[in-house]
Amino acid sequence: MTTSIGIEEEFLLVDPRTGVSCPRADAVLERHRICCPLPDGAAVHRELRPTQIEAATGVCETADELYEQLTAGRRTLAEAAAGEDCAIIAAGTPPRPSPERDHDAPDRFGKVDALYAGVVKAYEACGCHVHIGVPDRETAVAVVNHLGEWLPTLLALSGNSPFEGGRDTGYESWRMVEQSRFPGSGVAPYFADAAAYEEQVGKLVDCGVLVDENQTFWLARPSARWPTVEVRAADTASTVDEAVLQGLLTRALVRTALSDLDHGVEAAPLDPQIAAAAVWSAARHGLSGPAVDPVAGKPVPAGDRVAALLARTRQALEDTGDADLVRTLLGRLEREGTGAERQRRAAADGEIAVLRMLTEETVPHT
Repeated sequence: MTTSIGIEEEFLLVDPRTGVSCPRADAVLERHRICCPLPDGAAVHRELRPTQIEAATGVCETADELYEQLTAGRRTLAEAAAGEDCAIIAAGTPPRPSPERDHDAPDRFGKVDALYAGVVKAYEACGCHVHIGVPDRETAVAVVNHLGEWLPTLLALSGNSPFEGGRDTGYESWRMVEQSRFPGSGVAPYFADAAAYEEQVGKLVDCGVLVDENQTFWLARPSARWPTVEVRAADTASTVDEAVLQGLLTRALVRTALSDLDHGVEAAPLDPQIAAAAVWSAARHGLSGPAVDPVAGKPVPAGDRVAALLARTRQALEDTGDADLVRTLLGRLEREGTGAERQRRAAADGEIAVLRMLTEETVPHT
C-alpha cells in the first residue's frame, strides 16, 4: 500500500533588516511566476494576509521527494522575496511587532475579514498543513476520528511561535492560542460517518460562524478540495527537516488508522474537554513540560506521548522505509530543541539575532 503525501507551508514576509512583516505577497507571487520554476505539481499561493505566502508541494510518495519539493519551494520564494526587498521566515507568529494595517482583502479573504473582525485583523499565524491520500471521504472521516488523540503530540513537536508583538508569551505555540479564538478550533468531535460530518459543518455555516462548507478550524479534517486527510496541528516548521518529520509521522498515523479500519477497529470518541486540555498543554509546554494523555485523561511527561506515538506508528514507518530517518530527526529535535526553544536562545542576543536565526533555518543553502 502506497500513501501519497503533500505539505503546505505558510511563511511570513519580513523586512530583512528589521524583521517587521511586509505586505508584499502579490508582488512576490508575480515575481515568482516570472522567475522561479517549481517541480511538477508544486505551487505557491496567496494567504489570508498580504504579509503571508504559501508554498505547496505536489503529490509525493517518498521522503526524498518531500525534501526536494520543500527545498525548492523555500528557495524560490526566498529568491522572489529578495527581488521585492523582503525575506521569508518560517515562524508560527511574527517575532517582531507588526504595524496596524487596514486590509482590502479580495474574494473569500474579504468574507473572512468581515465575519471574524478583530480576531483576524492582526492575524499573521503560519502553519504546516500535511495532506495524506485516502480512498474516499467516508474513510477520511473515520481516519480523522483515529487521529484525534495524537494531534496534541504533533503540535508539541512543532512548537515554533513563542513571541507575539515582540514579547515572549511563555508558550511554545502562541499560534495555537490565536487559532483557538475561532469557532470550532481544536480536535474535531467524533463523527459516525461522512454524512454526520457534512451535517455538522452545514449547521455551523447556517449558524453564521463559518464562511462556507469549505472552512473549518479543526486540527484534522477531510480536505475540502482533495481526496486527502488534512492535518493542521503543526506550527510552520523552521527547517525542512522538521517539515519532513511532521509529514512522515502524519502519514504513519494515517496508515496505522487505515490498517485498524481494515481490521474493523473504529476509534473511540474522546472527551472534548480533555482533548482541549491536551491541545492547550501542548501549546503551552511543547516537549519541555507536562502533557495530557487524551485517552487516559491524566497528565504525563511529554516524552511519554512521543514514545507512544512512535510505538503506535512503528510498523507503518518500517513499511514505508522511514523509521530510521524519523528516529534521526527526532533525535536532532531532542538535542537542538524545538523552533520555539531555538528562537528563545537566539533572543538572548537580541531581536535581530532571532531574525537571523529564522532566516538561516528557513532557506536551505546546501
